[in-house]
Amino acid sequence: MDMIKILWVDDEIDLLKPHILFLEKKNYAVTTCQSGSEAIDVLDDENFDIVFLDENMPGLTGLETLNEIKERKDNLPVVMITKSEEEYIMEEAIGNKIADYLIKPVNPNQILLSLKKNLDNSRLVSEKTTSNYQQEFRKIAMDLAMVNSYEEWVNLYQKLIYWEIQLEDIEDASMFEILESQKVEANIQFGKFIEKNYADWFSRNAAPIMSHTLFKEKIVPEISKDQPTVLVVIDNLRYDQWKVFEPIVNNYFKKNKEEAFFSILPTATQYARNAIFSGLMPSEMEKLFPQYWKNDTDEGGKNLHEAEFLETQIKRLGLTHLEYEYHKITNLKTGKKLVENFNSLKKNDLSVIVYNFVDMLSHAKTEMEVVKELASNDKAYRSLTLSWFKNSPLLEMIQQAQRLGFKLILTTDHGTINVKNPSKVIGDRDTSLNLRYKTGRSLTYDNKDVLVAKDPKELHLPSINMSSSYIFAKSDLFFAYPNNYNHYVSYYRNTYQHGGVSLEEMIIPFVVLSPK
Repeated sequence: MDMIKILWVDDEIDLLKPHILFLEKKNYAVTTCQSGSEAIDVLDDENFDIVFLDENMPGLTGLETLNEIKERKDNLPVVMITKSEEEYIMEEAIGNKIADYLIKPVNPNQILLSLKKNLDNSRLVSEKTTSNYQQEFRKIAMDLAMVNSYEEWVNLYQKLIYWEIQLEDIEDASMFEILESQKVEANIQFGKFIEKNYADWFSRNAAPIMSHTLFKEKIVPEISKDQPTVLVVIDNLRYDQWKVFEPIVNNYFKKNKEEAFFSILPTATQYARNAIFSGLMPSEMEKLFPQYWKNDTDEGGKNLHEAEFLETQIKRLGLTHLEYEYHKITNLKTGKKLVENFNSLKKNDLSVIVYNFVDMLSHAKTEMEVVKELASNDKAYRSLTLSWFKNSPLLEMIQQAQRLGFKLILTTDHGTINVKNPSKVIGDRDTSLNLRYKTGRSLTYDNKDVLVAKDPKELHLPSINMSSSYIFAKSDLFFAYPNNYNHYVSYYRNTYQHGGVSLEEMIIPFVVLSPK
């Protein structure tokens, strides 16, 4: 490893000779300066790993020198050393992104600790994270062999997400590969679990909260006349995507509860999101509200009647006294417009905002080569979601909700999965087009790749005709027709799709927050 180069700036540098000798014995290279202007000249000619900077110097002060350094080399860590504990100096220095703050007299070990913290931090964190995951790996492997209830699946999936986010920034790629293989194994086992238990969830009490029970069981109890509630349904939001922008939300809101619930099958917007707003399963929607429900093969938009479905559910639950509004954001323009008029939501007990952006992002990924390049894996997809969120009208809405003292509920309709492997399917002209589920007559498929619903009524799904069945892709598979197979497969591989059976699509977040 190269020798670490330190620039130490202090007008009484001679008094620091013992410290400098101590560091040189530890194999650090120390260059000294006696003024801010001298330090700036040296920095113009030479590169350093870190700067120790005295705050109280004649000529350019420490803070002035700090500003000059940051203008030239924004990423160079600067450790401020001062006799003074005055608050304004600390605030000024911290505002200017100092790496650390030491108060005189400093001892050599403080200096060493500051160096370790600032220069070895990523390596130390990386080693600790790796060893922690190695211990956890065995436990996850054992859990995978034993897991047998939906609660255990939620815990296991949350654990995998936690480690995936922890490991994504460390240098050791082999650890990440081990985690990836655990995720693949988990999805195989989860597919078997859903195949065995999903149909029973509709006839037993021991069922998780699902799309069609979410509003009644989880949202209604949070609504009160004392405080307006904003319910934001971010379309297509995976649990890991919520986790990466949660810290930003935490600047404005504190979390009252975070739970997972299960998207119904198919994990597709027209089924899962309509189920949230109607409080009904798709077969019931088709039967009771044929004017609002459209099947896969019908012409026209499949999610045009969420507001009407919500109205029917509110009436059915006897909540007619509720003042509520429904808004759907499908583009930047409608998002900005709602931000401008956000104050008007104060009069409502409940304001529902469906935010479609993540859906656009993941669908766009199959259409736009640029987005395909930007989000080729889950780490990149999370990063893209985070940068979108930071710059979105949604964040402005959350800030406004906090300012107005609203309760905030964040959730989604289903997640999405990066599909890797094709599974051949043959169907007639009327077979639905989705890549993760198909419905139609006389489907031919590979049995091991799919969860089959030969009788859609068992899963409370509508039949397009008498002999229709549904198939759902498991794990990271996607359906491909034999004709033009190679072109189709290379086009859709590594894109984000939904509709099938996976942890990513089915186990999704429900979060209730109060304004800070």
